[in-house]
Amino acid sequence: MPSSPGYLWVHALRQQAASLLLYSSVLENQVGQTLNTMLAAMAEGRSETIAPSDSQEVTDPSLLLDVLPAYGDLFTALAARQQSWQQFVVQAVLEADNPFTQGVQRQPLEDLPPELLDAARHDLQVLQDLWQWNGDGLVEAIQELGGPTLPPLAGSTPLRNALQGTLFTGYDNWAEALPALANYHRQFGCGQMAQYRAFSWSAGQLQGYPYPDGIAMDELVGYEDQRDQLIKNTEALLLGYPALNILLYGSRGAGKSAMIKALLPLYGNRGLRLIEIRKSVLIELPQVLAHLQNCAQKFIIFVDDLSFEEDEESYKALKVVLEGNIAARPKNVIVYATSNRRHLIREFFEDRPRPSQGDEIHAWDTVQEKLSLSDRFGLTLTFEPANQDTYLRMVFHLARRSNLDLAPEELKFRALQWATRHNGRSGRTARQFIDFLQAELALSADLG
Repeated sequence: MPSSPGYLWVHALRQQAASLLLYSSVLENQVGQTLNTMLAAMAEGRSETIAPSDSQEVTDPSLLLDVLPAYGDLFTALAARQQSWQQFVVQAVLEADNPFTQGVQRQPLEDLPPELLDAARHDLQVLQDLWQWNGDGLVEAIQELGGPTLPPLAGSTPLRNALQGTLFTGYDNWAEALPALANYHRQFGCGQMAQYRAFSWSAGQLQGYPYPDGIAMDELVGYEDQRDQLIKNTEALLLGYPALNILLYGSRGAGKSAMIKALLPLYGNRGLRLIEIRKSVLIELPQVLAHLQNCAQKFIIFVDDLSFEEDEESYKALKVVLEGNIAARPKNVIVYATSNRRHLIREFFEDRPRPSQGDEIHAWDTVQEKLSLSDRFGLTLTFEPANQDTYLRMVFHLARRSNLDLAPEELKFRALQWATRHNGRSGRTARQFIDFLQAELALSADLG
């Protein structure tokens, strides 16, 4: 790859980018698009120079109005990612979603078509050349167009250090890293699954959360038996054994949702993904399952604060997923739901059968229909309200994790006072109290 000032490298770079067969998605993003825009403008600038009578080339100054904003967009796109060009290329390769990265998750590398493997090797060699570019010659070429001296691309990294700690460490030729790349995709997936661990289902597609709630499981105390059963069931899912759908039911603020979210830091590196689905879109659950059934990862469908009014129909879609219909639920998917209600569908006394003329003959069928949803969860974990001892254990545990310097008796007194004045004794109340106390002590220290 030419790195000296001039334009030969512009054409070489464009040609290599255009030759990608499987990994074109590496440049189908903001960074890649701004790079292509800038290279196109620079190539046009070279071809439209004005030749005066003395045969010296003079570039049309108006071309800088295309090149300079494009360079600024490229600089900003890399800076926003806090990446160098090399870091961007490596990450984009690992997140690529294409027939090769999908295929290696479902079958051994040697069983893939030889043409597909050859295409992958070709693209990896091209991407290695693109990775080695590092923006060399770009600032000089802009100066040749008559532009100002600009800073180099954000986060430029010496090539000798750029691969340290990456999948391509130790490979002189990236095409030789194909087995390592296949192992990576089998463990972490590709596309969105490699990029995110937590998702929501919205507008008929998965939306990734770049920064999921990072709750640590060891922050949660007071419900150790429930925690152990949840972890055991999740381990079964990850190992490919039969796993149960679970309903976490009980007192508000007990940490039911937090316990599910805390599974991600534990098992995200082992292929677990969490998909949150709002009650309003439960009717689309069959679409979600169809989207997930061919993925190599394991999925928890997370439905928070689950309950239904008597006239809502979306619960029927959830029943089908829990117990199955003619199309079996994928083995890589289970449902974890939380609720403050044991009976998830609201029931009234008038629903109870009373023998009188004009009543529904099979009235108990109506009652059973409403009660059967919660029964379809294979396991129900009950979270009873925290007593004073459990609440204080939560408080002292969180205080130790937060390194709060407060006498035990004062901490106990203030914790009980907080619970009385606020939301009662619960894990949520304990967390809110510790957060308040941290802020109060920090402010006192700042004010001297």
